[in-house]
Parts: sequence; structure tokens; C-alpha cells
Amino acid sequence: MFEPPGSDPNSKARLSAINLDQTSIKRGNANIEHEREVAIFDILESNYFVLEGRDDGPYTLDLSIVEDRLVFAVAQEGSSDTFTFVLSLTPLRRILKDYFIVCESYYQAIRTAPPSRIQAIDMGRRALHDEGSRVLMERLKGKITVDADTARRLFTLICALHWKG
Repeated sequence: MFEPPGSDPNSKARLSAINLDQTSIKRGNANIEHEREVAIFDILESNYFVLEGRDDGPYTLDLSIVEDRLVFAVAQEGSSDTFTFVLSLTPLRRILKDYFIVCESYYQAIRTAPPSRIQAIDMGRRALHDEGSRVLMERLKGKITVDADTARRLFTLICALHWKG
């Protein structure tokens, strides 16, 4: 197992900027927008991100959904040369659907449910989030290497892009 450099600002193996395609984002849910903002902040604070076979980071990432496919447009910081990776959302579709259902239950529960119910729902939400992160890492294998924390935060961003409202 590798040890990611974490928040080392001198590391090449990291993202220095993330842009989300504004046309991919559906507005209207403050909770999702907040999670997206926190995920971007957290990723930029500490991440491990490497294009396979390259050592020319740090990188910028433009993330979008085009025709039901997830598009990673990655460039070396300060460069206009972009490497684009397109992934089908099909392997994530069930996880995303279940995750959104559980998140809605969680947001409703925090208003009225007892703490034990909120904790149970949150455990289910976290389990789905972990599963989505693992699937994402598998789908990126051979193209992009990320650590588990970066994969979790990227999954949060994918959820924010895929959210139908």
C-alpha cells in the first residue's frame, strides 16, 4: 500500500484545482451544494491524484457529465494540454440511486428523528459512500490513481453532478 503525500503543497501527485461543469449541476438543494463545496475544499486541502505513467503534476480537473457519462478532463497545472477520461455511470447508477434515497431520509430524520435513528441512517449513508468510492477507484484503475479519501470526495462531487433534485 502506498502512502499518499497528503497535504504536501510541493507534491506533484495532487490536484491543485477542480472545476465542475456548471451545465451538469442541477440547482435547488442546499445540502447537496454544501457537500459539493466542502468536498472541493477538502480535496484541495489534501489529496493524492496521479495520471498513470506520468509524473508531471500537480493537475487541474474539470469534472462533468456528458450524455450520461462521467468526464474527467485533466491537465497539468498551467498547461492547456488536456487528457480526457470518459467513464460510464452504469456501474455507479444503483449506488447513486440508493445514496440519494438514504441522503433524503437522513436530511428528513435530522429534523425530527431520535439520535439513534439518525445514527443508523448515517451508517447506511456512509456504507453506500464507501462502496461508491471503491467502485470509482476500480473504474479509474490504469488511468488515474487516487487514495481512498480523494475517491470519497470525488464520489461526493459525482453525486452533486448527478443529483436530479
